[in-house]
Amino acid sequence: MNLAVLKLLKTPKHGLDELYKESETGEIPVGPTQGWPIVFPGSFFAPIVATLARLFFWQGKVFDPNEGTLRNKITPFRIKAIKATVYRDKSWLDGEDTIVIDYSKTSFVARMVHDEIREVEPGLYLGKVYLWKWKTVDFALVPEDSR
Repeated sequence: MNLAVLKLLKTPKHGLDELYKESETGEIPVGPTQGWPIVFPGSFFAPIVATLARLFFWQGKVFDPNEGTLRNKITPFRIKAIKATVYRDKSWLDGEDTIVIDYSKTSFVARMVHDEIREVEPGLYLGKVYLWKWKTVDFALVPEDSR
């Protein structure tokens, strides 16, 4: 886990929302990314939960710019599954431009999920996860080759 991701994990929820709102959209990532769920942001538990979730459930996303899609890397075996369409649109959080990750037409399992990401630092994306328009957790993404 790099220091920028650790900083996001240690930021309280309202601080993550403010950082997201003040950030530019950035470019849509290309290729594999490392991902960390941000659960209990700003708490002692956030890095622990992120590490455990990353080990056993979700390791990030692989963006395919030619198709305008991505697949999530899941399970300890990093299986590429749960496809989504990726495009620019307005954020559900603040109505400003964002990168949308839309599962509604590509995944039976996750069709109720809507993700958004913005580049909060070069190569560091902060994401918001919505479940039926209800904002749930945040996540961080960095290119896989950055450590």
